[in-house]
Amino acid sequence: MFRRRKVCKFCADKIDDINYKDVKLIAPFVPERGKILPRRISGTCAMHQRKLQIAIKRARQIALVPYVTE
Repeated sequence: MFRRRKVCKFCADKIDDINYKDVKLIAPFVPERGKILPRRISGTCAMHQRKLQIAIKRARQIALVPYVTE
């Protein structure tokens, strides 16, 4: 009936800092449409979701992560 809440990937791996230069870490949270996955789908905690959002936006600005993938 109720689904178990996903465990935050960053908390499980004990990652405190999400660096915008680490594209391999950021890429799974940005699908082909280019939107950032919400917490309820990605399973990240609130703190890491905020850090992830900032990192993705910075990586987009310097063209490490595309805005939209065709």
